Amino acid sequence: MPAQARGKVQIDVEECKGCGLCVESCPPKCLELLHELSAYGVHPAQYVGHSCTGCGICFYCCPEPGAITVYRLAVPAKTARVQKAGGDHAAAL
Repeated sequence: MPAQARGKVQIDVEECKGCGLCVESCPPKCLELLHELSAYGVHPAQYVGHSCTGCGICFYCCPEPGAITVYRLAVPAKTARVQKAGGDHAAAL
């Protein structure tokens, strides 16, 4: 079962050289090279749609500026659990 995504990757196929450095460096392996060729005759990378941690390693290892954008998703706020110590008394956090 894949982990819940904490990030999202956007890859500009017009900028991608198809070198595969991002695919190899991605810790959760959420990037892959497309089987289809781009207009430049390379296999560009694509985000598979799940498991991204938002770490940005793919962005930092990419030799082409502007090819990869990493977005970190907002973490849902944690709600405090209220524990009732005893009957009708005030709740303790």
